[in-house]
Amino acid sequence: MSSSSMRERRAWKLLHDHATTMVAAHLRDLFATDPTRGTRLRAEGAGWYLDFSKNRVNDETLSLLMALARESGLIERRDEMFRGERVNTSEDRAALHVALRMPVNDTLVVEGRDVVAEVHAVLARMTNFANAVRSGAWRGHTGRPIKNVVNVGIGGSDLGPVMAYEALRAYSGRDLTFRFVSNVDATDLVEALRDLDAAETLFIVASKTFTTHETLTNALSARSWLLAQLGDERAVARHFVAVSTNVRAVEAFGIDPAQMFGFWDWVGGRYSMDSAIGLSTMLAIGPENFNELLAGFHALDQHFLQAPLEENLPVLMGMLAVWNREFLNLPTVGVMPYDQYLKRLPAYLQQLTMESNGKHVSREGVALDYPTGAIYWGEPGTNAQHSFYQLLHQGSTIVPVDLIAFARPLNPLGAHHDFLSANVVAQARALAFGTTEAEVRAEGTPEHVVAHRVMEGNRPTNVLVGEQLTPRALGALVALYEHSVFTQGVIWGIDSFDQWGVELGKELAARIYPAIADEAVPLLDFDSSTNALIARFRERRDQGATRDD
Repeated sequence: MSSSSMRERRAWKLLHDHATTMVAAHLRDLFATDPTRGTRLRAEGAGWYLDFSKNRVNDETLSLLMALARESGLIERRDEMFRGERVNTSEDRAALHVALRMPVNDTLVVEGRDVVAEVHAVLARMTNFANAVRSGAWRGHTGRPIKNVVNVGIGGSDLGPVMAYEALRAYSGRDLTFRFVSNVDATDLVEALRDLDAAETLFIVASKTFTTHETLTNALSARSWLLAQLGDERAVARHFVAVSTNVRAVEAFGIDPAQMFGFWDWVGGRYSMDSAIGLSTMLAIGPENFNELLAGFHALDQHFLQAPLEENLPVLMGMLAVWNREFLNLPTVGVMPYDQYLKRLPAYLQQLTMESNGKHVSREGVALDYPTGAIYWGEPGTNAQHSFYQLLHQGSTIVPVDLIAFARPLNPLGAHHDFLSANVVAQARALAFGTTEAEVRAEGTPEHVVAHRVMEGNRPTNVLVGEQLTPRALGALVALYEHSVFTQGVIWGIDSFDQWGVELGKELAARIYPAIADEAVPLLDFDSSTNALIARFRERRDQGATRDD
């Protein structure tokens, strides 16, 4: 069955009819009629515990969702991906990020090449380099050891590394300073370099093609900054390394090709944090911990591959996401990690989810008549509770929420962690059950305030609990979301591995840039608004405006 015929599937039609009754169901009633619900609607795998009982579903919903998964070919598509078949249809390539974390003794031959052997060859080179930098054996141009590492990338070449660094900072070498530069706004680079000494600074330029405009602009400016301090072109080879596949461009930049760490076309940017793109991560936490990160990814991969659908964490989360998006018409998802180290996880998941499933046509290129990817966003708890949780509890827009927590803290201090954990449990309960008029009145609330204090509840949540935030736990968590995104894409019949939507703005920027940078360049035949904006930027720039203007 083609992906474009999704709404013709029997399970889809049954779910559509079933949803008309579930829209009116309240979680208070679902729990009241099933006292075992909270202990039944849960699953475990790869060190993670999922409580999905506070979703607006019953046993029939779950049964129909699993039927839809099977009818949509989820099992077959999953197996195709793991075999290295060309599941990225619009670009005619594999999406084989699962090979990045396969053990060294595994073998996976794709089009005549053992990709696992190639992956581990790169990992071995990364390990040698990381050990040399961390031990002080790698010296800069003046003979001083490296104390600062600056990762220059954008998109998946930045979001994954910076998220992993922040998440695993407890495991990082504190004698090294790490900075991450992605924005072409010069402020990003200037502030990152302001207090660094070039003689002790290593740059990682992460760009598969070594042509990404934002990354190369920042890298060239970083190169100029380095040479302004060290004054010798030969210094570039000791202070720059590349994560790329373009040997010629890397060498022309001044980077020794021996210090270029490659990856493959079958690694999408947002799926690349466990490839050579993770070089900064390995430098921060060391090769041993990086291998633990990979082991966590692999453990969840195996769970996704082997667990029955009804007990499969990414399948459950993916199918619940489809249920909320399509059948309950809930267009957004909040991700709230109750761990400060995971403060960059929501930003990372924004790219993973929205770049993957923000699509309007099927794999065959047929326009879809149903919604696809939800809008993902979030902040760490408990800070979020004192900002936008007001809308989550009493707003007119219902937002499903993923609450992520750990049983044991990395930084035990008094009662902090117990209080943090209490907030996770409390928020899940409050979002689900709310508080009724009768309950508010029973507390002695003045009548004119009653309506203001009522909370309807019935807000869906997933609660994910890990034992402790370790490299292995992080790897499994990221893989969980990767495969949940894949599951959703299969059901919607879309290609979750291309990202054509990011190209148009880049192409237009390349055409507009000359007109802004040089008044001698005539305005092109753009619309009146675009031309007026170009003229405005020209005019204000040439007036030499200052911060006080």
